[in-house]
Amino acid sequence: MTTPPERPAWSLVPDSLPRVDAIPLVDEITPDWAWGGSDGEGVRVAVIDSGVDAGHPAVGGVDGYVALGGPDGSELSEEPHEDVFGHGTACAGIIRSLAPRCELHSVRVLGPSLTGRGPVFARGVQWAVENGMRVCNLSLGSTRRDLFEPLHELADVAYFRNVVLVTAANNVPVPSAPSLYASVISVAAHEIGDPFRLYYNPAPPVEFGAPGIDVRVAWKGGTWITATGNSFAAPHVAGLVAKILGKHPGLTVPHLKVILRAVAANVRRAA
Repeated sequence: MTTPPERPAWSLVPDSLPRVDAIPLVDEITPDWAWGGSDGEGVRVAVIDSGVDAGHPAVGGVDGYVALGGPDGSELSEEPHEDVFGHGTACAGIIRSLAPRCELHSVRVLGPSLTGRGPVFARGVQWAVENGMRVCNLSLGSTRRDLFEPLHELADVAYFRNVVLVTAANNVPVPSAPSLYASVISVAAHEIGDPFRLYYNPAPPVEFGAPGIDVRVAWKGGTWITATGNSFAAPHVAGLVAKILGKHPGLTVPHLKVILRAVAANVRRAA
């Protein structure tokens, strides 16, 4: 009697797969289809940064807190915390302006000088991926070569778990992780103030442009400043992603990249 061969690893049983909704043809995708009427409700967004000033009028509250510390990020506190610099509040305020009813979580990995340990940063991303975040705003990164591999692995885990990492490119042209990985949505700044005006870059690694030059942003202590940096472009895209997912919760990371490309201002539509 011949023993039937074992099924190959990762093989699929078609009848057991869930049905998924189709999206329109690329040329038919519009901003109204993508996010019209959505306020991001039900979408969990993590701001992995210097903390968030929950009392700032631009933020209007924080739904969850995690602060990581120690040499490797193993020290963890879920007590409410403040923004120790202002940077995280700026990012959170931009996200709230676009997706006011998203569920906002502050994951603090940076200190008062806006610096931190690479392993703590990586642990913050890992925490977000493992604890149900749907969108992570990463207006930070690392140039440490020894972190490139573990951050790459984390970015891939996020991709396969359908967690969207929206990352700011470094402000100087040096290799930086995880913004240059294909599994994330990478963002750099442009100078046009319209928060809904995106540009698609056909020559990645940086894929999208959003407002980030001379933008008015919330800061710690209830204040506001005018700031420039790719850091402030990324949360514009994170906010739009939250709006899209609030309306179309089943979308994957590849879907979101296609949608953002389709609504970009420099994409020519078929006649």
